[in-house]
Amino acid sequence: MDIITLAEVSGNLNAIGYGLAAIGPGIGLGILIGKTIESTARQPEMGGRLQTLMFLGLAFVEILALLGLVAGFLFQ
Repeated sequence: MDIITLAEVSGNLNAIGYGLAAIGPGIGLGILIGKTIESTARQPEMGGRLQTLMFLGLAFVEILALLGLVAGFLFQ
């Protein structure tokens, strides 16, 4: 029987934590892109402006995923 060290358990918990932290931005991206497509279908003339706002929101949502990754390394 192998002895599991505390470092191995901590590393595994960090991976699980980042996996859980990535769920939020994934859901956020799905909602953001879906609503943008829905809005463009309702008002095609606003497509360019909606696309610009979508990319701005996409940047903010992706920052959340990167913060989750960085936090996993910082608190290791």
